[in-house]
Amino acid sequence: MRIGTCLVTLVTVAGGLVAASPPASATAPPESTFFATAGVEEHGTANTASDGDLWPSCWSDDDNLYAANGDGKGFSGSTGYDTAVSRISGTPGNLTGATIAGGDAVGSVWNSAYNRKPTGMVCVDGTIYLAVQDLKKDTNAFDEADAASISKSTDHGHTWTWDHSAPMFGNFAFTTIMFLDYGKSGANNTDGYVYAYGLDNNWRDSYSGVVADPQDMYLGRVPKDSVQNRAAWQFYAGTSASAPTWSSDINARVPVLTDTSRRYSAMYTGTPPPGGYSVIGQGGVVYDKPLNRYIYTSWTEFTFEFYDSPTPYGPWQHFLTKDFGGYPWTTAKHGGYGVTIPSKFISADGTNMWLQSNVCPCASAGVTSVYNYSLRRMTVSPYAPTTPTNAPDDGRNLAQEPGTVPIEKSLHYGNVAYYNDGVLAQTDDDWNDENKSTSWWGYTWPRSYTVNKVAYTTGNMFSDGGWFGTAPTVQVRVNGVWTTVTGQQSTPAYPTNNTAGPNKTYVFSFDPTTADGVRIIGGAGGTRTFTSIAELQVYYGGAVTDPGFEKQPTSTVSAPWTVEGPDQHGIDRGGQQHSGTNNAWIRTSSKNWNAVTQVVPVKPNTSYRLTGWIRDTANVSGGYFGVRAGTTSSVLAETHYGSQPSYGQLTVPFTSGSNTTMTIYAGYWSPGADSWIQVDDVALTPT
Repeated sequence: MRIGTCLVTLVTVAGGLVAASPPASATAPPESTFFATAGVEEHGTANTASDGDLWPSCWSDDDNLYAANGDGKGFSGSTGYDTAVSRISGTPGNLTGATIAGGDAVGSVWNSAYNRKPTGMVCVDGTIYLAVQDLKKDTNAFDEADAASISKSTDHGHTWTWDHSAPMFGNFAFTTIMFLDYGKSGANNTDGYVYAYGLDNNWRDSYSGVVADPQDMYLGRVPKDSVQNRAAWQFYAGTSASAPTWSSDINARVPVLTDTSRRYSAMYTGTPPPGGYSVIGQGGVVYDKPLNRYIYTSWTEFTFEFYDSPTPYGPWQHFLTKDFGGYPWTTAKHGGYGVTIPSKFISADGTNMWLQSNVCPCASAGVTSVYNYSLRRMTVSPYAPTTPTNAPDDGRNLAQEPGTVPIEKSLHYGNVAYYNDGVLAQTDDDWNDENKSTSWWGYTWPRSYTVNKVAYTTGNMFSDGGWFGTAPTVQVRVNGVWTTVTGQQSTPAYPTNNTAGPNKTYVFSFDPTTADGVRIIGGAGGTRTFTSIAELQVYYGGAVTDPGFEKQPTSTVSAPWTVEGPDQHGIDRGGQQHSGTNNAWIRTSSKNWNAVTQVVPVKPNTSYRLTGWIRDTANVSGGYFGVRAGTTSSVLAETHYGSQPSYGQLTVPFTSGSNTTMTIYAGYWSPGADSWIQVDDVALTPT
């Protein structure tokens, strides 16, 4: 029986709403400020021809990776094992493997009601140690682990020895063992100890209907030449004068990490465990030497969870939740379990790494290729104080700056590249089968910028969601803390229903502020509580968005610009502009009024200057450039123009009065013969 099979058995379909929004965490570590950005790929991109799950691993002195899978054939292609050991050679994208031992040759099963499962591996001076636990194999889906032992190999995994008379750890204490990965053959640790993290009772707690809810992670250490000597083990027992204390009494141990947070307490088609899914489970801890940081990788049923610490014993902080949403997953987006970062695949600067996780075949129809040793890219950037240097520039979309990392609640289809690719006619959403209260879309950066505008383009609208149920607000992140901006205005006003889209752009302007992250956030709308997105642009500039028409994706006038009149309007894409590459145009032989317009935010009772560059045919005499109050037809100020064979700048001064928005326009009454105007570089500045 596969572990994954039992996991999914418990996510049973139930009619209607299951629970309320997730409660506040009773005990949770603080959010980390060590990393400025962190991102994980949506799916495995370096899979191998193997079979199995869990795959704890270590990097040995022969430069190979050794990994142990649970419940599968490993790389053998024939014999199935509850636990098997394989040698993995090469680098991601070019990995080969060979299964060299398994089953009774690697560890004992101490109770016939239990399965043997691998939980941790470590390589020390050419010797490999493998932690093997008993995991109960009944209808409660592997809900408890009562015993564990450590096996040893001195010939690179071919033969294994251990005490066959009794387990090293029992009574459900420290029975899920995860060794600390200190690099190639343990080279990055010089204090003579092997360190291991342990969970009580179970490899994960969410499905436990028998044991208590610990959500604690413990730390033990043992001299590297005595790993199999249970009497030599010591356990972290707290700190004294800021230094760790250790006890040989396992009952004196205290957690190095406690997190009782829960995910997915409320779902529409699943039945979560009481309170939701726990965040502490079997994963791994790796020392990222270039960054001098310890990283713990964990998981829930639908998320990856990441923590960091300056020492093995803490203080641990949470720095990322990667949410993959409810089933069905696809080959383009899937989570997994047994999440680890092999030290062999960490870059020389410590910021790029490969994350290992796997998914049982039953999690989603069609996702069978990731029940194997599967890697995906992960990138991080440490926080460093910076001072913004970006000047006002409406043509510089800060969402496209180097190092930008998109952030969201979840991605339904995994199309993270949609955010900032400049294409407005597309869609993804954060449907995740969760009854959630909040949605958000945004970015984090490895440095600070000055920002004052976000342009959010919606994706598709559906009968059960796709919009914000409450008007979204803009938040900015400063030194890891999210705060709501001041002076926010929406142009146009955002409707909190399905008329918000599809593919409509809303410009949120606010007081200029310094930020190393920005997002729009609000209540998730519809009966299935989700929002959609096509694009999210971020600027520091004037009130006019896309003033030079440089962000227009096609030759058709599109948001945030609109048109008036029945005749031809468009975008020249090169050769006709005043500056840059693009400009807007109108051409007709009618006698109609036609214009290009944009609704822009203004501060009440403030003096402004509207400027723009226009040229036209000699027969134009009824041209007007100006502003109207709000979104009405009431002209507040305008200037008249006629024949302008070369681009000329027009200026319209005005005072905003009680208005918070204005409509700027550039258009003309056609003389009844073929005529045209071209418009470029429109700006609105306070005076």
